[in-house]
Amino acid sequence: MAAPRNATGDSFFAWDGDVLVVNILGKPAASRDAIGKPKGTQLKISVTAAPKNGKATDHMLRFLAPLFGVAVADIEVVFGQENVNKQLRIKAPKKLPAVFTAQ
Repeated sequence: MAAPRNATGDSFFAWDGDVLVVNILGKPAASRDAIGKPKGTQLKISVTAAPKNGKATDHMLRFLAPLFGVAVADIEVVFGQENVNKQLRIKAPKKLPAVFTAQ
């Protein structure tokens, strides 16, 4: 059986050393910024920014950085800068939102 393309296996997140890898299902132009529930191997994240030229993804990074206790520069968009399906790598998060500890 071939290894899955998804680095996180059956979960929406995985650890790669001290880097947290998270699969995101983005919802741009939402009524509020919020972390939703996991949906399969993705975590739903809503942001108020419009999906134009990657602005919603940039807004998402600014929303997520303080929730993980990291700088925006510590979050790398692996793929999906201008797509609702994306993967993020968060370097050495200092804290985790509740959805990560409820697994």
